[in-house]
Amino acid sequence: MKYRPCTGGCTHEGTHCDGCGRTHEDVAELNKMVRGLAEYCKEKDYENTDDFANSVATGIYYKLEALNKQ
Repeated sequence: MKYRPCTGGCTHEGTHCDGCGRTHEDVAELNKMVRGLAEYCKEKDYENTDDFANSVATGIYYKLEALNKQ
C-alpha cells in the first residue's frame, strides 16, 4: 500500500477519509503517534524542534531499512 499524506480535505464519514483516502483508523493511529512525539519534544523543552523532527524522520527511515533486511 502506498502512503498518502493528508491533503487538508479531511472527512469523518464512512470508513475512509475523502481527502487522503486512508482509513480513519490509520489517520487516528498516526495522529496519536505524532501527538506523542510532539508532547515529548515539548516536555523536554527542546529549542531546536526542527532538528528533533528531522532526527525522528531519519530514525524512522533507518529503522525501516533494518526491518526490511530481516
